[in-house]
Order: sequence, then structure tokens, then C-alpha cells
Amino acid sequence: MARITGEIVIARPVDVVFDCVADQRNEPKYNPGMVRSEKLTDGPVDVGTRFGATMTSGRRRADMVIEVTKYDRPRTLGSKTTTTMADIEGTLTFQPASGGTRMRWSWDLRPKGAVRLLTPLVVRMGQRQERRIWGGLKEYLEVTQKPRPPGL
Repeated sequence: MARITGEIVIARPVDVVFDCVADQRNEPKYNPGMVRSEKLTDGPVDVGTRFGATMTSGRRRADMVIEVTKYDRPRTLGSKTTTTMADIEGTLTFQPASGGTRMRWSWDLRPKGAVRLLTPLVVRMGQRQERRIWGGLKEYLEVTQKPRPPGL
């Protein structure tokens, strides 16, 4: 097992950041590597909600199932992601910060099969990938979704 951690500050309110991230269907809007994300279960997003998603990297495609394992709006969101190459389980936390929201991630990565031999490389790649994904979220929420002043 390996751990991937990090944090970012996003200049938007905690509930806005939480709600965007909690609905996995939003991820293709800020993560260009995610080409598909659909909700597989009925009802509002909560513990037990499952999403089916597809990531691409070059010519490789990776299908995954993401299940919400903890839902404490707007503070904590836990999930478990299952792919053919690895299982990933972890938590996102959301806290008020000067000018917005401090979002932290902590993922436990369990590579499967031959990928286990590449764990140190997979962790380095995962760290970079997480920074890119959450940097994309920051740009999406701060620039694309920034509220307009009244009257414009």
C-alpha cells in the first residue's frame, strides 16, 4: 500500500467546492483526463452512491467505479475507487481558509498484479496527477464558475 496526499486552497466557499467535488459527474469539467462520469445509483449523492467513470492517458483507457464511503457535507468526503490496476480509498476534507477553502486529500493506493512492482513510480505519477486534477478544479471554480457581480 502507498499513500498520496496534498492540499490546495480554492478561492470559493466551502459548500461550493464540496458540492462540485461530491458529484463525480462534474470531474470531466475540470479534469481533461476523465472522459466519462455517470451516476449509477438513484437519489441524491450520499454514502453508497456509485459512479462509473473512464480516464484516458495517451491511448490507454481505464474504467473505474467510484463509491462514496463518507459524506459529511461540507467537511468530509470519502470514496473508494476500483480499477483493474489498483484500488484507491481515501478522504477529502474541506475547511474554511483565508479567501476560500483549503481542500486536503489523502489516498491509500493498493496496486494490483504486476503494477505492484511499480508502486514507487505509480505514487510519483499519482502525486503529479492529483496536483493537476485539483489545480484544474481550482481554475474551473475560480475562473469559469466565478459568480458575476450583480447587474452584469
